[in-house]
Amino acid sequence: MEPVSTEQVAALRRFNRYFTRRIGALDDHYLGQDRPLGEARLLFEIGDGLPLRELRARLGLDAGYLSRMTKALQAQGMVRVSVHPQDSRVRMIELTPAGRIEVDEQNRRADALAAGLLDTLDAGRRAQLIEAMTTSQRLLRLAAITVELVDGAAPDARACLDAYAADIDARFPEGFDRSDLVSPEEVSGEAGAFFVAYEEGCPVGCGALRRLEPGVGEIRHVWVHAGARRLGLARRLLTALEGAAAERGLGVVRLDTHATLTEAQAMYRTSGYTEIPSYTDHVYAAHWFEKRLDNSLRDAGNGATNHDEQR
Repeated sequence: MEPVSTEQVAALRRFNRYFTRRIGALDDHYLGQDRPLGEARLLFEIGDGLPLRELRARLGLDAGYLSRMTKALQAQGMVRVSVHPQDSRVRMIELTPAGRIEVDEQNRRADALAAGLLDTLDAGRRAQLIEAMTTSQRLLRLAAITVELVDGAAPDARACLDAYAADIDARFPEGFDRSDLVSPEEVSGEAGAFFVAYEEGCPVGCGALRRLEPGVGEIRHVWVHAGARRLGLARRLLTALEGAAAERGLGVVRLDTHATLTEAQAMYRTSGYTEIPSYTDHVYAAHWFEKRLDNSLRDAGNGATNHDEQR
């Protein structure tokens, strides 16, 4: 992967400065209301109510900062904080009637601001802007997702495999037997690798690598949550798995896929995989692929972080 250039960094920072100024993010009275953007965004995100810890994770806020804003909004009569009725360890936050009125007005003003900006453009340029913003959001989401190496027995690894199994069971005409899932020892340490993709602290994808025979690895269970698809995340997971294989001295990786997973077949072909004859008797396989690795792929494996070291 080519390094980020200083020109690219400058371009992104220039856009950030322009956009935050243009939408009034720097104003202490965001959208003409009597509060800064931080508090306004917090009210918007509360919506119909949610746990405080979920709100903190969603916005990436420091616990102390969130606590101070919450207390300020409570004092203004905008929010209520209570204990979850079924779990006393969980604190909930919700809007008061006054808070709902303010959020409704915030939405009205934000819609007016957006409509005013778009109204200055003709239909063609308006469509071009929306398309560019949609592409930017998709790529920024992908850039913010982290792909981390975890132990095959880690709770997030098993949770991803559970979700994968449920997804595949619904898609395969014959269903899916969970006994086909990899075991933790197959995909941990020197035996293999397991990667989990995280978006805002939540697992949204996974992929596994296990040693098939000397010099040959097998990629299994590349999966992305429905809400994170069409971002390019599956390809990132695939690259991380190839890097882990190269790090372990595996010169070849193989994989198989079901006949119904046409999108997966297309991704493997465009990622340098060649279709080969069957290399294993696998009940769910209809297509078999192989890719020869080179040393440059080791950088891909090194780019993933070790989740156990972080959390």
